[in-house]
Order: sequence, then structure tokens, then C-alpha cells
Amino acid sequence: MSLVSSNKTAINTYELQIAIGAEEFEKAVETAYRKNKNKVNIPGFRKGKAPRSFIEKMYGEGFFYEDAVNSLYPAAYSAAVDEAGIVPVDRADVEITEVSREKGVALKATVTVKPEVEVSNYKNIAAAKRKVEITDKDIDAELKRMQERNARMVDVDDRPVEKGDNVIIDFTGYVDGETFEGGSAEKFPLTIGSNQFIPGFEDQVIGHKVGEEFEITVTFPEDYQAKELQGQSTVFKINLHEIKTRELPEVDDEFVKDVSEFDTLDELKADLSKKLAERGERAAQEEFENQLIDTVIGNMTAEIPQCMIENNIDEMVQNFEYRLQMQGLDLNTYLQYTGMDAEAFRKTFAEQAEKQVKIRLALEKIGQMENLDASEEEINAKYEELAKNYNMELDRVKLLIAAADVKMDVISQKAIDLVRDTAIVTEAKEEPSDSSAEESK
Repeated sequence: MSLVSSNKTAINTYELQIAIGAEEFEKAVETAYRKNKNKVNIPGFRKGKAPRSFIEKMYGEGFFYEDAVNSLYPAAYSAAVDEAGIVPVDRADVEITEVSREKGVALKATVTVKPEVEVSNYKNIAAAKRKVEITDKDIDAELKRMQERNARMVDVDDRPVEKGDNVIIDFTGYVDGETFEGGSAEKFPLTIGSNQFIPGFEDQVIGHKVGEEFEITVTFPEDYQAKELQGQSTVFKINLHEIKTRELPEVDDEFVKDVSEFDTLDELKADLSKKLAERGERAAQEEFENQLIDTVIGNMTAEIPQCMIENNIDEMVQNFEYRLQMQGLDLNTYLQYTGMDAEAFRKTFAEQAEKQVKIRLALEKIGQMENLDASEEEINAKYEELAKNYNMELDRVKLLIAAADVKMDVISQKAIDLVRDTAIVTEAKEEPSDSSAEESK
């Protein structure tokens, strides 16, 4: 096997001419014959006993050629790519230009390759980092969320429905006096103000008491998913069975003992202040690094093949589908529920996929320019991290993810660290609070 020629035919596209010698091809044809002879019926011979010459005479000399070429191609292509010094980013478009017993095989492979990348000014980038300050208002908001999580539902029978209540209702909808599919339910739970129903429905339940039967009139939106209901005026007959409201617990030492490992409210507030500060610092650091990355890819020049972005979208869709399966769902059901088709769904990942490709290319280039490398220990540590994140056996992860990809992940992280460690940190300007804005008027 040999690379005959390598020619750049367009931006990020190469044409490889690959030759497989006659002797090597003959061996592959013989192997294909031995592998497939038991599948061929030749009159006068027991199955699997017909000589190759008889099979080729009956079915043609090239009967085993396809299997032979398929067995030789992967190694021939890989060797040619290595010799040409290119990095493919998509499957090659392969054409067999010649195949014969006398001359062997000639292949033409059209290959999309990784683009040439230039990155400038990736050191000493000036970026603002937000200063994290935790206030009593932040702590009170966190305590409020803890209250909400520990609220209990209580029955209401001494007042009408208010916004925020949970109700149980029967409802039946009529358009021109006729019921319609999906327009009725019994003992349906509804949170008033959740906007679960069409505009106007929940507002008209407010003010009614348990046991009441009443009617409301609403109009379906012009863009409603059921076309036959778009813009239709509809009467709903409603029977109100229950009203429940959320009762928040008192925030005191007893509440603290019930919901945490602390004994007093002051201890809990101190812990919340510490955790909020740590969380805020992580968020501020992430925002800071994102600014640096945006600057790096803004300083990158590259003609990125569309296939790299499409392949990244494929991976994102597969990951999303895997997460759905973990929840007992599938992608088709999700698309039906959201009203999207497959193409529209893919487009939701396009911007993120393009940015990820740019980041990867820029960091790889920085790694090359800075001679960054990854040790065996660092690669193994990354494998262990991936196994933990995916909750998979280490050996399984190593089978699924190539060591070269893991190595590049390590190098890319080192490139990020270099950009961050050389950056010039400036203090972010704080946005004025609502109260400050009011005072300045």
C-alpha cells in the first residue's frame, strides 16, 4: 500500500491517490474467498467445497473484490493520511478508480481536514472580574427559598380563590355548543397564576369558592397548536372542588433544627453566607474565564469546515437523547411535546456547537505554540474524572474515548490555565441597585 499523491483541491480539502499492489490485493481476494465460500452454492459441489475458480467463472472474476477492497481500505487510508500529514475531520469520500488482478487497486479519497488556525494576543488579556459581596438581602432570599421548599399545603374553605392557590377542578369546554377533544377533565390540579392554561382561564377562576359551579369565556390564541381552535371563543363549565394554599413555616431556631445540621438561626445564616460567597466566587470566576475565551476566539483566524460544526451538533443531540432516556423518555416523544421537528431541534444547538469548535481549535493551537503536553499520569487522571462524571467503569470509558482525545482535553485545559494565569484582572463596574437608582432621581 502506498500514497501516490496528495493534493490540496480547496480550502480544507485534500485529494489522496492511494495504491494497493497486485500481490497484496490477491492475498485479500483469497482471504475473502475463504471467508465467504460456505455461503455460495455451486451445482455439483457440496457447500463450501467449490474452488474459487469455479465461483469466479459462474459469478464473475470480481465476485470477491468488494470484500477484499473493504478489508484493505482502512489500513491503506490510515497509512496514506499519516504519510500526507493531514488530520481528517470527517469521513472521506472514496472512489475506486481501478481494480484488477494484474494491477491491484487504485483509490481516490477526498478528505476534509482540520483547518489552519492562527491565534494572536492570547496572553495578557484584560478582563473584568465581578467582586462578590454577600448582603443580608442575599441571605434572606436564600432563607425564603428554604421556607418555600418546606412549605405545606393546607385546605382553604373560608375565602375565595386567590392568585397562587392550588385548586382542584372539573372543566368542560364548548365551542359553538359542542365539546372538543382535550377540552375536558375531572379532578384536575391547577396552580392559579402558573399560566398553564390559555390566557384568561386562570384569572376567571379567582374569586370563586369551594363547591361553586360556574362558567368562564376565553378565546384561544391565533397561534394555538390545534388549528381548529385558533381564535375560537370558548365557554368552559367549571366545578371547583378544592382550594389549597402554601403555608410557610416560621423561620426560627426550631425551623433551623428541622431543615439543617445547625441549632440556631445565626449559625445557619453564617453557613449560608459562606456558601453563597463560594458559589458567587465560582460564578464570577466562570464569567471571567468566559470573557477570556471570547477574546481568544475573537483573535482566532480559521476557515472552519461546516462538517465540524454538524458533527458537534450530532454529539450534542446524542447526549441530549441519552439524558432523556435516563428519564424514561425518547427524542421523538420530546419533539412531539415541544412541537419541534428534528431540523428545528438541531438548530437550537448550532450556535453553541460552533463556539465549542472554535474554542477547541484555538486552545489546540495555543497548546502547539506553547509546546504543551500531557503526561501518562495526567491522561489517566482525566480518564478517572470522566468515569466518575459519567458514572461508568473506567475500562468502559477507555474503550469509548480515544487516548488521543483525552490527551487533547488535558492540553486544552493547560491552555486555558495559561490564558487565565497571564490575564490582567480588572474590577467589574457594579450595576446600580433599584434603590440607588430611585435615590438618584
